[in-house]
Amino acid sequence: MPSKEEITSWFKSLQDSICASLEKEDGKGKFTEDNWTREEGGGGRTRIIQHGNVIEKGGVLFSAVHGPVPEFLTRESNLNTNKDLTFYAAGVSIVIHPSNPMVPIIHMNVRYFEMSNGVFWFGGGIDLTPHYIVEEDAKFFHNSLKEACDKHDRSFYPHFKKWADDYFYIPHRKETRGVGGIFFDKLTATDAITKHARFDFIKEIGNTFAPVYTSLMNRNKTKTFSEKNKQWQLLRRGRYVEFNLVYDKGTKFGLETNGRTESILMSLPETAGWLYNFLPDKGSDEESTLLLLKKGINWV
Repeated sequence: MPSKEEITSWFKSLQDSICASLEKEDGKGKFTEDNWTREEGGGGRTRIIQHGNVIEKGGVLFSAVHGPVPEFLTRESNLNTNKDLTFYAAGVSIVIHPSNPMVPIIHMNVRYFEMSNGVFWFGGGIDLTPHYIVEEDAKFFHNSLKEACDKHDRSFYPHFKKWADDYFYIPHRKETRGVGGIFFDKLTATDAITKHARFDFIKEIGNTFAPVYTSLMNRNKTKTFSEKNKQWQLLRRGRYVEFNLVYDKGTKFGLETNGRTESILMSLPETAGWLYNFLPDKGSDEESTLLLLKKGINWV
């Protein structure tokens, strides 16, 4: 059974490999590293890339924190309050905001959580947020995720894809954040699935990120764009901010466990915009994108 030390070591190596792949594809931007510690226990390595050829702002974060189990987690997990109960959480989180509005935003998180009473689980997800939805790109992205999931269980992709549709949704806008992807949480061992098998699945998803996103960067980074496209990009980034600050559970977990604020909020873009009651032109690419921001689209 993989230990927390083995899992943590792999997360660190994943951060290293993804940073190297992104730097190579960007061709200019370099990650800077900021090591931090958490007063209650643990810390992390925050790596930020800014003002590259393709990436305007992005972060690839590793963290491993521990300490007393927060009260909100005992409530959510229906656990008896126990002041001696401790937790350990480790993972890698990524958000990339490109300069060119024809290149999509991407997010990934893979994580492990355990408590001193023996309870553990894995969670994570990967989703794509294009400023302009290109159906060929969306299909490529989803087919890549399906292929990764199918190596482990053919029921994973449809189940986790629906979970992502429901999770990456902005209720007050009545639209999805992007074209979705997969999302899963609290995957633990069962009679049929071992902890090793769960960890192997996490590795599969983590290793899928770099080849998929660098391919999307490569196919879109030289596309031309207008000032209108840039203004639309700012509005779509605004939606991204709304989701992350209002609904994202990772943001909530980080802030409620006294995580490092700068690292938690690295997911926000450098610039974003909000226009009052903006309506796209009829028949425009912007309107076409809005019409595809809904749950249940079959991209495979």
